[in-house]
Amino acid sequence: MKLKLHLHKRAAQRGYILFELVLALTIFSISVLGLAKSLNQALETANLLRRDQIIRIGMRNFFEEVRNKPLAQMTTTKTDTTFGITYSSTTEALSLKTTNGGVLNDMYKLTIHATSSFDGVPEEDTLTVYVYKPSQS
Repeated sequence: MKLKLHLHKRAAQRGYILFELVLALTIFSISVLGLAKSLNQALETANLLRRDQIIRIGMRNFFEEVRNKPLAQMTTTKTDTTFGITYSSTTEALSLKTTNGGVLNDMYKLTIHATSSFDGVPEEDTLTVYVYKPSQS
């Protein structure tokens, strides 16, 4: 009788250890999945920030190129085939008045548009700058 009771306790103990093991593996699996999901989210965020940085640097470079051209050549388009970004610029003459009633001539509004498509999502960014281009007499 004592032997039967002892065998019954050992069998119940083994079942309890198996249950603890399954429970521990389940908790570990859930935590690993949560970690993987957060890592994936961090990578997506890093890719978005990288894309925005590429566009900003490209717009800055395009602005420097356009700004140094004569006024007649400032309206232009350029495509960056490496990243699939199209930069275009337009100019608009401005007539700004000073506080004492004078008019500032030779001021232009330079607008640069960057159009891109990353992962099938189209995006457009705009940069607007006022530039002084003296007339060529």
